[in-house]
Amino acid sequence: MLWVKAFHIIAMVCWFAGIFYLPRLFVYHAACEDEPGRERFKIMERKLYRGITTPSMVLTLIFGFWLISYNPAVYASQGWLHAKLLLIALLIVYHFYCGHLVKVFRDDQNTRSHVFYRWFNELPVFILLAVVILAVVKPF
Repeated sequence: MLWVKAFHIIAMVCWFAGIFYLPRLFVYHAACEDEPGRERFKIMERKLYRGITTPSMVLTLIFGFWLISYNPAVYASQGWLHAKLLLIALLIVYHFYCGHLVKVFRDDQNTRSHVFYRWFNELPVFILLAVVILAVVKPF
């Protein structure tokens, strides 16, 4: 069980690294004014999303549900886990919206400024804080 938990945490750290960095690339991409730079950002965004962030999300979910499978009856009665899973569902929506934005930038269809992406980049920070507090403190 400890190995599964360790791999869950490792995958989660990698997922959040991608979730934090990808919108930062959007900030720079939206502000970029030269064609070679925009093309470079398209490659970086695609590789980060497909090669690191999405596989890390999948592994996080696999190891997380594997941990729950050790004692599903106990976890079913834990309110903190229900709240954590709701936040994870929101993070998955955020993740796939980032994937949509990768395509928007790829197709040169972005209409938002770098300021929008600076604010957008902050959303997962709040989810991370809440998820860690719920998992460690288990307030309810």
